[in-house]
Amino acid sequence: MNASIALFLSLAVILANLPFFADRLLFVVKLKQHKHMGWHLLELVVLYFVVGGLSILFEQRMGARHPQNWEFYAVTACMFLVFAFPGVTYRYLWRHR
Repeated sequence: MNASIALFLSLAVILANLPFFADRLLFVVKLKQHKHMGWHLLELVVLYFVVGGLSILFEQRMGARHPQNWEFYAVTACMFLVFAFPGVTYRYLWRHR
């Protein structure tokens, strides 16, 4: 595995866990109440597309961009959800209210 791929995967893990460690919506908007699971899921979807856009940019810089089918996006979405598991565990299972 190249160092650039390892760096990109670690960036994806960090971005997948960020919504669960911050109380601001997309790190900008301060909410009056604590974020609930719906806001976290919305942020996960937004960050999934951010990581996807970054991956397209990296792939174009490395060479020709390969076309992907729906299976690729289904697998990467599931992988992004697995990457988010430590943040979910911290926020909803370990953290005391």
